[in-house]
Amino acid sequence: MSDQSTADLGGKQVVARAVAVLEALEGQTSGLSLGEIAKRAGLPKSTVQRLVGALEAQGFVVSGAAGVRLGPAITRLAASIHTDVVAIAAPFVDSASKRLRETVDLSVYRGAHALSVYQHSSDRELRVVSAVGAAFPIHATAHGKAMLGAMDDGQVGSLLDHALDACTEHTITDMPRLMEELTVIRSSGGVALDRQEHAEGVCGLGVVLVCGTDEMYAISVAVPSVRFERSLAEIKVALLKCKAEIEEQFSRR
Repeated sequence: MSDQSTADLGGKQVVARAVAVLEALEGQTSGLSLGEIAKRAGLPKSTVQRLVGALEAQGFVVSGAAGVRLGPAITRLAASIHTDVVAIAAPFVDSASKRLRETVDLSVYRGAHALSVYQHSSDRELRVVSAVGAAFPIHATAHGKAMLGAMDDGQVGSLLDHALDACTEHTITDMPRLMEELTVIRSSGGVALDRQEHAEGVCGLGVVLVCGTDEMYAISVAVPSVRFERSLAEIKVALLKCKAEIEEQFSRR
C-alpha cells in the first residue's frame, strides 16, 4: 500500500471515530464523561480524550463540570441546513407566539429525538424557554409524539426498540400505552399533547407540518402547567392556524 493510500485510510478512520464521538453525544444535553462516550462509541478512552480535545478546539463539543456535550458549531451547522424552512416558517411562528404570549418552537425529526431549529419565546415572566439546537426525546414531548403519530406502527416499533427513558413521573414508558396514545393522536388530526411528560411544570401541544420536504418538521407550543388546561382550546386553534399558514406557503413553491 502506498504512503498516500495509508494516509487516506488513516484520515478516514479519524473522521469515522470523530463522528462516533459526536453521535454518542446526540441528545445528551447534560453531558457525558469520557468513559461514557468511550463506551457508547466503542472506542478506547485515550482515543476519545484526544478526539474530544480536537473537537473542542473547533467548537464542536464543550467540556464542563457535568461532562462533554455538543458545542455551538454543531448548532450553527444544524441551523444552516434548515435555513429555507426556518425562513418560511419563522414569521408565522412569531405571530402565533405573540398572539398566545407563549413560546412556540419549530423542530425537525432526528431519530429518537426532535431537534429544535427555531423558537419565539413568550414575553411573560413565567414562561418556557429552551435552547435552539437542543434535542428532545421523541416519546416524551408534544412535537415528538406528533412526529411519531405521522409514522406507521412498524416504523415506531423499529425506532423505539429500546427502553423508553422516564423524564418525569408522567412520561409514558410503556410501549403498548404509547401506541394507544398515537392512535388517539392520529384520530384527532395529528395534534399531540405533553402533560408534564418531558419536564415537571411544563406542558405542550404539537403538530407535524406537511411541507413537501425530505425532512419531518413539527411546531409546538410550550406552556407552564398552571396555564395549560384553561388555555388549551385557544392554544389548539392558534397552533392549527399557524400550521395552515406555513403549509400554504409551501404549497405555493
